[in-house]
Amino acid sequence: MGSGRKADHPAEDAGGGAAHPSDDPGQGADPADAPAEAHGRAVRARSALRNDPPSVALLDVAGASAGLAGTPLHADDLPDGVVVADAAGRVVLFNAQAAQLTGVPTESALGRDYRSVLPLVGHDGHDWWEASDPYGGARDRVRQPERALFLPDEREILVAARYVRARPGGELVRLVLTLRDASTRAERSRADLVSEVAHELRSPLTSVKGFTSTLLTKWERLTDKQKLFMLETVNADADRVTRLIHDLLDVSRIESGRLEIRRQVVDLPGAVRRVVAGFVAAGEPEERFRVEARGDLPQMWIDSDKLHQILSNLVENGVRHGAGTVSIVIEPCEGGTAVSVRDEGQGIAPETIPRVFRQFWRSKRRSGTGLGLFIVKGLVEAHGGTITVGRAPSGGAEFRFTMPAGTPEFV
Repeated sequence: MGSGRKADHPAEDAGGGAAHPSDDPGQGADPADAPAEAHGRAVRARSALRNDPPSVALLDVAGASAGLAGTPLHADDLPDGVVVADAAGRVVLFNAQAAQLTGVPTESALGRDYRSVLPLVGHDGHDWWEASDPYGGARDRVRQPERALFLPDEREILVAARYVRARPGGELVRLVLTLRDASTRAERSRADLVSEVAHELRSPLTSVKGFTSTLLTKWERLTDKQKLFMLETVNADADRVTRLIHDLLDVSRIESGRLEIRRQVVDLPGAVRRVVAGFVAAGEPEERFRVEARGDLPQMWIDSDKLHQILSNLVENGVRHGAGTVSIVIEPCEGGTAVSVRDEGQGIAPETIPRVFRQFWRSKRRSGTGLGLFIVKGLVEAHGGTITVGRAPSGGAEFRFTMPAGTPEFV
């Protein structure tokens, strides 16, 4: 591939081999002349790149050290989209898979600035290149792990980057990007979902099967206390399976965009107090909760059942994984109302915050399926709101979600 290094220092790829364009495949050459011919091609290619970097179409994958001319590999043979920009940020390679994924023809991409060819946007809606700054950022970076980004037409692709430098800590001489269809990640997510569900179902179903078999075969020999214990356990495990099924249905509706929202006027402080009352009735001390409503709240049109689900998940998260008082603060915000659920525990490590709302996210101290916060985010966004996580004033975790005010167009 194109390199801004000096001719006597060929660029090396991640595997340590020289990577350069080849304008002569060398097919049919005398094997005895292979080393000299390979060296000649490399010198000619590097010389051409210094003057006017071409589209890098052929990659010499021959074992030069073994004295073989080898067979050139065309960039279009690679399974993923590949984009290479030179030291000036000009695109010098744009293979067929990259063109197919982005919808940008190879001919129109070559020679242009990489940012205009790939105007990528992050999940927060901001320009990804402005945030990552590959040419002007920290010089100790050598790679960018794969992440999901969006094209201008809102299609999602997976992008990873390699920063090739003239020397450690030096200027960037080549930016190498790989592009993949995000559907591959969806396939992995479905496989993970099946595996996770099978694991979560195994325990309660084993318990239900074991206790019901015992009750059926040994009913006369069991005491009333033993029967009651077994029936209560079966009932609790049946509830656990039911909750898991409801979670899976919610995940399916969120991912497919089929989540139905039935809006009605809701008293937000009243809804929060009802959720807290439920936890108190389940045995949590009343003094562990604090509900605070600030200012004049606008009229809110919300699906009351889904609001209860959102609040229950966030409050339970504070009760189970936090410490001290769980505070729920309701206050007006621009365009609607904000609800903050805070605890006084250890909080969430900054490096894990981007993963909190992903499916199956669980810290070392957390149990369950890891679907709760993913579902909460989906329910909030289905209402047109947003949700964030950060550090509470008391030092624990703070989940803050907003809901827009105003009467919906269709009720």
